[in-house]
Order: sequence, then structure tokens, then C-alpha cells
Amino acid sequence: MERSARIIAVTGGSRGIGAAIVRRLAHDGFGVLVGYRSDEAAAEALVRELRAAGRVAAARRVEITDATSLESFLDAAEALGPLGGLVASAGAVTAVGALATLEPEAIRRDLDVNVLGAVLSCRAAAPRLARTGGSIVLLGSAATASGSPGSYVHYAAAKAAVATLAVGLAKELAPSGVRVNCVEPGTVWTDFHLDPDRPAKVAAAIPLGRAGQPDEIAGAVAWLISEDAAYATGAVLRVAGGL
Repeated sequence: MERSARIIAVTGGSRGIGAAIVRRLAHDGFGVLVGYRSDEAAAEALVRELRAAGRVAAARRVEITDATSLESFLDAAEALGPLGGLVASAGAVTAVGALATLEPEAIRRDLDVNVLGAVLSCRAAAPRLARTGGSIVLLGSAATASGSPGSYVHYAAAKAAVATLAVGLAKELAPSGVRVNCVEPGTVWTDFHLDPDRPAKVAAAIPLGRAGQPDEIAGAVAWLISEDAAYATGAVLRVAGGL
């Protein structure tokens, strides 16, 4: 496999929005490292698909709440070519319901993945990107707009922290030429939802009248990674059908 001029490392890249982002970035000419936690089969299938199309791609397991695992993940990205960016797409929500009904351990796990995972991912990528140039795109959520009462207020709070991380880190890393931005998807047709019919159930409350598709989020991420967005840093871009 040939080395690529620029490699984008994508956590949570094996399925859903993450996989759509991987495909879009590969189509745009980047090499991609597909990060996954548990679904190795999906990650490897995606890599085979991209390689068959002549793209530079590899997969690597990564635990985003573990700093050592993240360093190994980015080492693998740099083995493919110069690191051009990180997309922190990995996220989870396992505790659903009114806050008082949720188990503390489930809440803690969700906060660890969505906040600590994003922070540690940026911590690992920042010094590497300062050497090679590039950008970080964090995946937030439009849940920050409503707070998601009765569903997962802790998740909405976590994603608000991700947006604030993007704003603050953008200022911190600007002198080194590293851009940091955040995309906040609305409800999207993926297997992220514990209720697979949720996108259809909430469609009436969305101004555009429908849930989104993963490719529609991938396009926003691809723009922020690209040189077309060279003057965009610290931006929080909501892609949520009007919410």
C-alpha cells in the first residue's frame, strides 16, 4: 500500500456517521485510518472497500478514554503518511431516560466517552499536528440546543462541553497553525439510537421535516478539514435540519 500525502485519523470510523466521514475524506483524496473500539469486522470491511477503489486506508482499534491507546492509534496513522487531521467521531449514549432514573455507572461511562474521550483525543493529536499542520474536527450534538430533557440530559451536557473544547482549543492551538472546529449533528439515520425508529418519530419536530443522512454530516466535516475552511477555527457548525 502506497503512502498518502495526508492522513486523517477518524475515531468511531467503522459505522454510521463516522463511516460516512471516512468514505467522504477518502473520496476527497485523503488517506484514512479507521478507528474502532469493538466492531473490527465493520472497520476491516470498510478498509477493503476503500482499498479496492484505490484509496489509502487502514483500521486500528482504539480506546479513546486511554491515552496510551490513542498514542498508538496516531502512531499507526503516521505510519501511513503525514498526519493531516483528526476527526473525533467516537461517541456513545447508553443511559436513556429521566436523569434521576439512570444508573451512576452508566452516566459515568457516557461522560467518559463523550467528554474525556474528546479531550484525550485532542491532547494526543495537538502536538503531532503542530509539526505537520492540519486540523481537528470534533463531533458534538444538536442536543445542546434543547438539553434533551427526559432522554439524556447528561449526554447533551457532555456535548456542550465538546463544543466549548473546540472554541477554547482553537484559540490555544491557533499560534501553531492547527485549526479546531466542531460539527453538531441533529437526529441522523444510524444505529446510534437505542430505539431504531427514533429518527422517524422525531421528524415532525424538525423544521426540514426529516432526520438527516450520514453523508450530510460528512460533507460538513469534509469542508472543515479542507483548505476551503482555512480561515475557520473555533466554529461550532450545527447540521440539524433547522433545530
